Amino acid sequence: MATINLTVNKKKYEVDADPQMPLLWVIRDFIGLTGTKYGCGIAQCGACTVHVGDAAVRSCTIPVESVRDQQITTIEGISKDGEHPVQRAWEEIDVPQCGYCQSGQIMAAVALLKSNSKPTDEDINESMTNICRCGTYNRIKKAIKLASENG
Repeated sequence: MATINLTVNKKKYEVDADPQMPLLWVIRDFIGLTGTKYGCGIAQCGACTVHVGDAAVRSCTIPVESVRDQQITTIEGISKDGEHPVQRAWEEIDVPQCGYCQSGQIMAAVALLKSNSKPTDEDINESMTNICRCGTYNRIKKAIKLASENG
């Protein structure tokens, strides 16, 4: 165990955890933010996507020690009341079906739009690698386009 300083959603935390523990479990079990979901555990599905700096990362395989003293943002940190353009577009397009993967999808979309404010369909296809078992990919793409227009 080690004391690790983290900044999550602009709030500082000091946690006593195994330095190799995946960031996902520190966020959920130590900090208590449960919007970030566990999916596959091997960084394939993207349900656990958070931002480290401006980059979308899969938190299920990142050791917590590797992100100490960096800015981490979870789904709870992108807006206070769902007012982020991506969240508004998700609601307007009615993207979720079961909803389980959606926090990771939204985090990936926010990161995409930070790096490319007007993505093409090809850009979206290349960047949005999160898996949705319900197959809402067309609505996800439509919502990203809407958010890019309203951003």
